[in-house]
Amino acid sequence: MRRKIRFHPGGYYHIYNRGANRQSIFRERANYEFVQRKMAEISKRYQLSAIAYCLLPNHYHFLARQNGEAPARLLAQYVFNAYTKAYNKRYGHSGTLFEGSYRAIEVYTPVYIQNLVRYIHANPVLHGLVDDPFEWPYSNLHEWVGERQSDLYDPDFVKEHFDGPEAYRRYLLEYMNTRELPKPLASYLKLIDF
Repeated sequence: MRRKIRFHPGGYYHIYNRGANRQSIFRERANYEFVQRKMAEISKRYQLSAIAYCLLPNHYHFLARQNGEAPARLLAQYVFNAYTKAYNKRYGHSGTLFEGSYRAIEVYTPVYIQNLVRYIHANPVLHGLVDDPFEWPYSNLHEWVGERQSDLYDPDFVKEHFDGPEAYRRYLLEYMNTRELPKPLASYLKLIDF
């Protein structure tokens, strides 16, 4: 299936997918850690930035920025091709792991990007996995607020869009209290229906 989206340097993309029949794609901590390592490897190799990400039991969300000529789609494609092979080998699984190919949408405006980031980081709470987004270890929220270091984070992005980690923490908690997003983003996210 040919994708209609055009990937280009400087573009921001919301990339997401879920398990086939909404089944779990992660069974244990090592599964999440495998994907995080692959994300760091692929990001570095192809000049991609994982601006925000969250890995959940049956789906994932990335906000990726394409920094060079390699298309941002490679982040999902290479990471989850490798993961599916490793998963199938480890668990003796056969057949499809995902509902289909990843989905991607280009994100243009700063307001949309900022709201999408906090939606991604809030996902574990929105799906009832934890009561506080800071309890979920499989996102880069902890990097955003200065609690953890990794290559899956762009501190300049946080400073540019939120005046630093504390400002972002307040912005995220505001959303956690109201659960309100701008109407275009809210409408789009309803279509995802995870």
